[in-house]
Amino acid sequence: MTRLSDGGLGSPATAGGPSAPSGRPPAAPSAVPPAHPRRWAGLAVLSASLLLIVMDITILNVALPALSADLRPDSVQLLWILDVYSLVVTGLLVTVAALGDRFGRRLMLISGFAVFGLASAAVLLADGPGEVIAVRALLGIGGAMIMPSTLSMIRHLFTEPKERATALGVWAATAAVGSALGPIVGGALLEHFSWRSAFLVNVPVMVVAVAAALWLLPESRAPRPGRWDAVGTVLSIVGMVALVYAIKHFGKDGLGDTGALVAAGIAAVALPLFVGWCARTPYPILEVRLFRDRAFSAGALTALCTSLAVAAVMLLLAQWMQLVEGYGPLETGVRLLPAAVGAAIMAPAAPALAARIGARSVLAGGLAVSGVGYLVIVLGPRPLSYLAVAAALALTGAGMGALAIASAVIMVGAPPEKSGSAAAVDECSYELGAALGVAVLGSVAAAAYRGDLPPSWLAERGVTGAAAVDARESLGGAMEVAAQAGAAGAELAARAQASFTASLEGASLAGGALLLAAGLLVWFLTPSDLDISDSDH
Repeated sequence: MTRLSDGGLGSPATAGGPSAPSGRPPAAPSAVPPAHPRRWAGLAVLSASLLLIVMDITILNVALPALSADLRPDSVQLLWILDVYSLVVTGLLVTVAALGDRFGRRLMLISGFAVFGLASAAVLLADGPGEVIAVRALLGIGGAMIMPSTLSMIRHLFTEPKERATALGVWAATAAVGSALGPIVGGALLEHFSWRSAFLVNVPVMVVAVAAALWLLPESRAPRPGRWDAVGTVLSIVGMVALVYAIKHFGKDGLGDTGALVAAGIAAVALPLFVGWCARTPYPILEVRLFRDRAFSAGALTALCTSLAVAAVMLLLAQWMQLVEGYGPLETGVRLLPAAVGAAIMAPAAPALAARIGARSVLAGGLAVSGVGYLVIVLGPRPLSYLAVAAALALTGAGMGALAIASAVIMVGAPPEKSGSAAAVDECSYELGAALGVAVLGSVAAAAYRGDLPPSWLAERGVTGAAAVDARESLGGAMEVAAQAGAAGAELAARAQASFTASLEGASLAGGALLLAAGLLVWFLTPSDLDISDSDH
């Protein structure tokens, strides 16, 4: 079997430090350390914290209408409320992962719990959009500290390869379930409390998480971290923040947006410099040489494409259920559950399935199953019904669950002292994928929606000026205009709902095609004899 630790890049001897000079044969692998006695309880702490982080992202989608009605943010402020979290997380992931490797991964995790809890409590002081943006930025700092730390600590808690693969499957299932539970929890909270409850629910959980982490989790750090890579730190933060900013604003404002063009130019300069710097320096903040391993690259590509397709379509489905089908927030959350059920079934089973049919088949097959799920939305009976959507969600969730192998491939392919870098790659792949998905597929859907509501059609029904702009900007805006449009309101509402449904189908077609193409590429990229349970690390 091909081992991820073979071929040079999965072993410390060729990971890029000065202890591995070029041309010297790799050192013999060290004995597997004894398993930590409380590793499964530790996994429960790590998974619970990840569950909350992922839920917090999707809870906001449900809480946003109530927040907007209370604080009245303008369009720019609303964009920043949505975007600042991912900007901060993506910009800091590489840096905080390297800090965890250097100073202690448990220390970084507990610090992240504290920041996340304090930021959540600070929402009580927020009485305007600016304060909410600041709270979201602080949550992003905490999230960036927590997310890669959970993954790299699993790498060190579970030293036996088969157990580690199972633990990574549980971790991936938790992430998938959290994204589906977020709207349910958010909907239940908003039925009884204000939008602030979507933030405050984090506080008691973070208090328990800090205590449990201090008791159950061991400290771990890189044995020889070397000097701090200040140049790489600056380049990674500048480049990643600029890239995500450009992606999001191109998606919203088009390719002519000046700020997005400037950000894209900065990213185009900073990120190649960052990669080149990390490839040359003996102590890089991110071990980019890991990408020379085809399996490692396949895992990162799988995470990127999965997140890209899922983020946009799931957001559109949530809006479709509320604004077209008329479900409330809690009802919408419950109807998104088939994705969580599919993921919860498949993710823990993915390592065993990979052992039976091969990791390559599971990686590529998971992408294909998710892709077919999205095509069900397009090819199912007309008009689109929840029954077709539920089937699509179940298939998509099952495919996402199988992609637990992607995280296993990424993490097992890295030497222990580079687990922070590997975790940062994994998380950056998902974060960038989500940003790209909302920007690219969201733009496809928005263009289709606006194209089916031309200004001439609106003008014939007396909808002009700012009202026409609002109606073409979003389905929510169209429904508000329709409510005030008199006799033409019913016709406008029906046309807008039909246009949004068509745009959802278009985005689903694009997402399904992307996942099928990515599955084919991953199939050819991944070694046929790859075995994630056979590793010296």
